[in-house]
Amino acid sequence: MTVMRRALEFLVTRALRSRLGVALVIAVLVLGVLGAARLVADPADPADGLSNRPNRPITTVDPTAGDDGAISTEAPPSPVTRPGDRTPEQTADRFAAAWLGGPDITAEQWHADLRPLSTPALTEKLAGADPGGVPAEEVTGPQAVRSRTETFVEVSLPLDTGRLRLELVAAEGGWLVDVVDWERP
Repeated sequence: MTVMRRALEFLVTRALRSRLGVALVIAVLVLGVLGAARLVADPADPADGLSNRPNRPITTVDPTAGDDGAISTEAPPSPVTRPGDRTPEQTADRFAAAWLGGPDITAEQWHADLRPLSTPALTEKLAGADPGGVPAEEVTGPQAVRSRTETFVEVSLPLDTGRLRLELVAAEGGWLVDVVDWERP
């Protein structure tokens, strides 16, 4: 009985107070819980569960819903313009002429000429712009119009030193330029 008492005393006073002893007790408890769970668990077919693969592809979109690709084969819709309003082409021509300005134009006059052809957001972005920084002097060819939707159009104008790309949106009273982009050749 003294051997048993000494073993129990050693276990309680020394072994369980060390890190190794605590780790050993935790490992025995974890293995015991796992063993008990396996004994209690219902024996199932090993093919069931996560290892089972579906017999057909998993789809998240109805395959009969139509084409969801990025490239459309349909012609884009024509821009809608009410009678008496400016067309996108007219707005682009007027904006390009005002944007190119001239050698003697003041910044105030340049902004005043662009304002009725621009959206409020573009007018705000151009507030600090200087007409002397415009990198071209004249339009050198016909414009290329690319209709995206009924209310959104891209227009590209060839200039003497590059291309002026404008994005126009439909608004009350006609079309307005929303984005100006300059492309060098």
